[in-house]
Amino acid sequence: MGPSPSGLRPTESPSPYQLRYKFWSSPSRNPSSSSSSSHPCTERRPRERARQEDRAKMVKFLKPNKAVIVLQGRYAGRKAVIVRSFDDGTRDRAYGHCLVAGIKKYPSKVIRKDSAKKTAKKSRVKCFVKLVNYRHLMPTRYTLDVDLKDIVTADCLQSKDKRVTASKETKKRFEERFKTGKNRWFFTKLRF
Repeated sequence: MGPSPSGLRPTESPSPYQLRYKFWSSPSRNPSSSSSSSHPCTERRPRERARQEDRAKMVKFLKPNKAVIVLQGRYAGRKAVIVRSFDDGTRDRAYGHCLVAGIKKYPSKVIRKDSAKKTAKKSRVKCFVKLVNYRHLMPTRYTLDVDLKDIVTADCLQSKDKRVTASKETKKRFEERFKTGKNRWFFTKLRF
């Protein structure tokens, strides 16, 4: 009687090592056989498919009108609001990013004895419009119900003139909001 397929004599019992690595110690192992294709090591998903599945599972919370804080760059520490989000990226920017409109210069504190002219000057706001990577934003739990979709668009960033007009219109809408007393938390400077 010849040796068994497992490489043991009929009277010998397999060692724990041979039991553990039974698949690899088998002399009749053939890469094209069905047993090798069902092994966990050979069943690997392509990276892209795995990434797409992970993306599909993620909840999209960076939605329009969500208040965020910019973490990197010239406007780090400034509050902004998401106007439009690009989760899958675009041809120019192949990563998740969004179009934000934020406050470059916050309004100053107004006191009772200030004249009307001084109050108007202190209530001024300067704004910025920018495309920002998701990694450079910190989302907050707040939303700001200001409609900026008609003013701030992705193509308004193509030329300087369009950007300036978009930021001026944004400034007007933010100042209206500040003067009516809505969303006061958005117009206070973040101390850090």
